[in-house]
Amino acid sequence: MKDVFGKALLDFQEGNYSEDIITFSSLDEEDTIPVPYLFRNFKEMPKLEQEALKLCKGSILDVGCGAGSHSLYLQEKGLTVTALDYSKGATETCTLRGIKNVIHSDIYSFKNQKFDTLLLLMNGIGIVGKLNQMSQFFDHVKTLMNPGAQILLDSSDIIYMFEEDEDGGVWVPDTGTYYGEIEFHMKYKDEKSDSFFWLYLDYKTLEMAAEANGFACQLVRNGEHYDYLAKLWIK
Repeated sequence: MKDVFGKALLDFQEGNYSEDIITFSSLDEEDTIPVPYLFRNFKEMPKLEQEALKLCKGSILDVGCGAGSHSLYLQEKGLTVTALDYSKGATETCTLRGIKNVIHSDIYSFKNQKFDTLLLLMNGIGIVGKLNQMSQFFDHVKTLMNPGAQILLDSSDIIYMFEEDEDGGVWVPDTGTYYGEIEFHMKYKDEKSDSFFWLYLDYKTLEMAAEANGFACQLVRNGEHYDYLAKLWIK
């Protein structure tokens, strides 16, 4: 898979920032990811992320660490954190930023280590891709969790992106799949990524999926726009 995301991170880290990442989705939406935002400090983070970082305990696995802003903050607080990302450019950026424990791997290939906190921020649960793959995800993360470990994740209910009916209901296309399964590709400078699915979960769906796979699920905090922070642990 072309590492468009990682290329943008490395360019910024090495002082070659000139433009942002453009995303294209199956919702016919074009959006921008401002690259400098991925390098934000704690004060610049949304309240949900700040809350999640305060709840981190013990040894931490930062899943989908990106530019490593969360890992860097936790490391500076004296916590033991491992930054994990499938993007080679992202992990190289994390190393350049001074993060000590950096792993280049996808979550399913990463094995034989256990943690007290699994952190999935910036809609990190999106890596699952599709709702019917949640059981595979939960089965695997169980193998990465110490007794009493927690998962902290944020996501969004993207129902607001669909049109409202005259009676106040929401018109969601009948595709036979969950409405939060969105297909994306990215463009950075003149390079396009391959397409991939990214999952957005409303809290109730997350809670049901968690309970079906032996996890308890708690709503920690609602965000400002259909987003939320949740805490999960093995029952």
